[in-house]
Amino acid sequence: MADLPVRRGGGTGGLQRTREWDPFQRMQELMGWDPFELMNQWLTGGGRESALTFVPAFEVKETKDAFIFKADLPGVEEKDIEVTLTGDRIVVSGKRESEKREESDRFYTYERNYGSFSRAFTLPEGVNPDAVNAELKSGVLTLTLPKRPEVQPKRIKLGLGTSEKKDQIKA
Repeated sequence: MADLPVRRGGGTGGLQRTREWDPFQRMQELMGWDPFELMNQWLTGGGRESALTFVPAFEVKETKDAFIFKADLPGVEEKDIEVTLTGDRIVVSGKRESEKREESDRFYTYERNYGSFSRAFTLPEGVNPDAVNAELKSGVLTLTLPKRPEVQPKRIKLGLGTSEKKDQIKA
């Protein structure tokens, strides 16, 4: 929304803004802007219904033993999720079915998204593909991809410093 000036009083006062300019609010508005969503609306006829797609949020972290992926998949059933690992690429895909709507239902807002999704991630070297574990619990998908033992970090014990070695050699 633009900051439009508003005249207050009998014309003798100065212009006042409807709200103060907030740089953080502006940044939040810009970060929420998705040009690809606008393009999708334009290509599909601009309907609100066509712009609603389900894109689950992911969290990916690395521990010393594994890579752990977590995805928020509320309302997605286990039978509707597929996880594939090919080489260094893991793909999580699935779908969330929309609820049945009656003609007589009256919605005041409809913000929940439904549909198919697919997310792909490229993995670094060292994942053990034979020991991957997937679990769906309380609407959260957790993928654990263990590292092969040879690529896990090894702690190196520090030895004697150079000055101490010289003292030992002289003795």
